[in-house]
Amino acid sequence: MTEFWLISAPGEKTCQQTWDKLMTATTRANNLSTNNKFNIPDLKVGTLDVLVGLSDELAKLDAFVESVVKKVAQYMADVLEDSRDKVQENLLANGVDLVTYVTRFQWDMAKYPIKQSLKNISEIVSKQVSQIDNDLKARASAYNNLKGNLQNLERKNAGSLLTRSLADIVKKEDFVLDSEYLITMLVVVPKTNYVDWQRTYETLSEMVVPRSTNLLFEDQESGLFSVTLFRKAIDDFRLKARENKFMLRDFQYNEEEMKADKEEMTRLSTDKKKQFVCIFRAAGMLRHHCWIFLTGLYMCRLQGPLVRWLKVNFSEAFIAWIHIKALRVFVESVLRYGLPVNFQAMLLQPNKKNMKKLREVLNDLYKHLDSSAAAIIDQSAMDIPGLNLSQQEYYPYVYYKIDCNLLDFK
Repeated sequence: MTEFWLISAPGEKTCQQTWDKLMTATTRANNLSTNNKFNIPDLKVGTLDVLVGLSDELAKLDAFVESVVKKVAQYMADVLEDSRDKVQENLLANGVDLVTYVTRFQWDMAKYPIKQSLKNISEIVSKQVSQIDNDLKARASAYNNLKGNLQNLERKNAGSLLTRSLADIVKKEDFVLDSEYLITMLVVVPKTNYVDWQRTYETLSEMVVPRSTNLLFEDQESGLFSVTLFRKAIDDFRLKARENKFMLRDFQYNEEEMKADKEEMTRLSTDKKKQFVCIFRAAGMLRHHCWIFLTGLYMCRLQGPLVRWLKVNFSEAFIAWIHIKALRVFVESVLRYGLPVNFQAMLLQPNKKNMKKLREVLNDLYKHLDSSAAAIIDQSAMDIPGLNLSQQEYYPYVYYKIDCNLLDFK
């Protein structure tokens, strides 16, 4: 389980007693959850009016920061092509895995000085994460353009013989060049029609050079044949060929254009590698020079600037998100439990099989704190048509969910 429940309850005589009661109710007796203290420093409280307004603002900021965290994580998955192990290896917070960071949370005094007001701290987070979001949009747009151009070129080099580039298939000697009267045409013939082609190509038009056809290349479905004819017979030959399911390719041999295509492919491929990680593909997966071939499939650890940026800024965004959770717990606890500040924040990692039971235990433990919340929970347990009280997630104790499972792998 990567889901955590961040809760708080008012201190008894001491906050340690609050912690001990939770541990007794949830772990020592029935192993419903794994618990950790969640350390929140002594923040500036401010006025009640400010706290009420800030509570709503933090809820919106929480949703925004979470969305940015997930966007950066998803882009990391796109970069690493949904390789679960590699994605998880790079989705770190402050150099450690997310579960470790959350369960050992310590407030970052340097980034979010506690001498600042709660409002100022929330604005620092908002500005920081907004910048990450804007930078991600710009970088994603630039890469997607690059990726699209490269994919178009790769399709030209790996698609059907009717559409793919022929630059790496044909050679200069396959063509009659610089002739005023003759021209070499390229024809795509289905494999099932090879015999028909050999038998009929000389008679498709009056001016076809006899015995001029050669098979230059074939894939699983078709073959690429050359044939030489007089220029003025092209239209008639094309029409008759189509009637016999032979398709002419509009292709003129031009060494300079083919060289330019190859150079563009190499340039785009190099740019992509610089942006992303250096990925070594299985030999034969792609035929062309745009990737490095090695037998087997693995990923090198050399990382491009975009991956490094994603890794650093995912960490920053995730850390900011957990600090927002801490701010929300603090603000809500003060609003609910009053002053002086006296509450214990606790992080619960529920046992998946016992989540419902854990809710019941927590409700019994804290229902005295807010009878109206307890009533909502009691009503939500009833099947009342038209009411969705159970979706409100309001409990007699302060509660926020943290889900570290940020991606859905296919």
